[in-house]
Amino acid sequence: MELLTNLGIGLDVALTFQNLFFCFAGVLLGTLIGVLPGIGPVPTIAMLLPITYALPPVSALIMLAGIYYGAQYGGSTTAILVNLPGESSSVVTCIDGYQMARRGKAGKALSVAAIGSFIAGTFATIVVAAFAPPLAEFALKFGPAEYFSLMVLGLISAVVLASGSLLKAIAMIVLGLLLGIIGTDVNSGLQRYTFGIPEMSDGIGFVVVAMGLFGFAEIIVNLEHKGDREVFTENVTGLWLKWHEFKEALPAILRGTGIGSVLGILPGGGALLSAFASYTIEKKIAKDPSRFGKGAIEGVAGPESANNAGSQASFIPLLTLGIPSNAVMALMVGAMTIHSIQPGPQVMTSNPQLFWGLIASMWIGNLMLVVLNLPLIGIWVKLLKVPYRLLYPAILMFCCIGVYSLQNNVFDVIMTVVFGVIGWVFVKLECEPAPLLLGFILGPLMEENLRRALLLSRGDATVFFTRPLSLGMLVVAGLLLLVIVLPNVRRKREEAFHEEAA
Repeated sequence: MELLTNLGIGLDVALTFQNLFFCFAGVLLGTLIGVLPGIGPVPTIAMLLPITYALPPVSALIMLAGIYYGAQYGGSTTAILVNLPGESSSVVTCIDGYQMARRGKAGKALSVAAIGSFIAGTFATIVVAAFAPPLAEFALKFGPAEYFSLMVLGLISAVVLASGSLLKAIAMIVLGLLLGIIGTDVNSGLQRYTFGIPEMSDGIGFVVVAMGLFGFAEIIVNLEHKGDREVFTENVTGLWLKWHEFKEALPAILRGTGIGSVLGILPGGGALLSAFASYTIEKKIAKDPSRFGKGAIEGVAGPESANNAGSQASFIPLLTLGIPSNAVMALMVGAMTIHSIQPGPQVMTSNPQLFWGLIASMWIGNLMLVVLNLPLIGIWVKLLKVPYRLLYPAILMFCCIGVYSLQNNVFDVIMTVVFGVIGWVFVKLECEPAPLLLGFILGPLMEENLRRALLLSRGDATVFFTRPLSLGMLVVAGLLLLVIVLPNVRRKREEAFHEEAA
């Protein structure tokens, strides 16, 4: 009963004309950036953060959230029609979605993506509404030691769930932590790692880092890919699914929704991990796995449902614990900070209109996505035909304007370019930038809670191990590291043994 009352509060807030408009603007813009390869929600949200200064906090967060889950849907359009994921979580959709388009079933692939996203989004909204209050109440028991251990667990989870080399993922998090402590120390007033540059006395802005690593770097990488894109436009017909096709897709949609709702909560998880996990499971349980990769409808339905559910479930740790689970949520922390809102369990009690209004807007936004996107497929197809060489100058211009408007400082633009080059180097070295951004955001918070915990315990470091909650999270973090380190060590030993034998 209390849940229905809270959702009623949220609907009263979300259904105002102003918030409906910003929800509509968010999902429309999100779909657009999802369709256009090389932009993505992280640089877009980073670029729009300065605009949110002038907006009410609820409207700003509703719009930014709409951009995020709208991008998950928009990315499927590009993946299906062009075999080019507009958003990273749509990589899996390319495998079977593009093959369906080649066989003249592009309309059905787009339709099942829309239906799956709506069902998943609706369920994920209920999950957020149901699980957020008890988690927030539980989080109120946290002290500085528990928050420090929770952040350690979050960063370790990001390492475990990151793709590629374990060593590279750890190095990226450590680099993010180091970048996060640049600036003036709050306690001593001394400047750290500023190298005598006055502009760095307040530290490096997270928008600068995000825009450079994700926006500029992505543009440079996309400019390296030459050649025409094959767009399937003449076959985008027959959007209605037949009954037997819906029966094939529905179990995959439900499984993908469940997978995304669980994995989206994990730090470092979210939409991308959910989509990969869903596709793997669908292929393993299929009666005929050979159909996958050749246009299996389950290969589109499962991952598309999972990435949408995962994107919305990732709001749970942000709203209840104040911990960002991925790069987009890290930017949402920044957006809340801009409006003097401290992310965490206090949001629900101190600002219930914002908390429940944001949750209710997610369901409204998902409904808008279904109503909007299928009729607009023709427009998205025309946008896909625009050469990238004409798009990237406009993207760069808006990025630079967004960064400059933060503090009216040319130094920030220069730093963004520097991070753009660094981001491109990371791509070449196959290093994921997302762990770096998480470390950058959580670094100052970790340091603050570490110092506070030691101050309260009079310098006794055992406080992290004598408090049950803190100890439990550190033990889980240690076990997670063992899970991924031991197989790597064993594999290295086997490789060394084989080399010596040869």
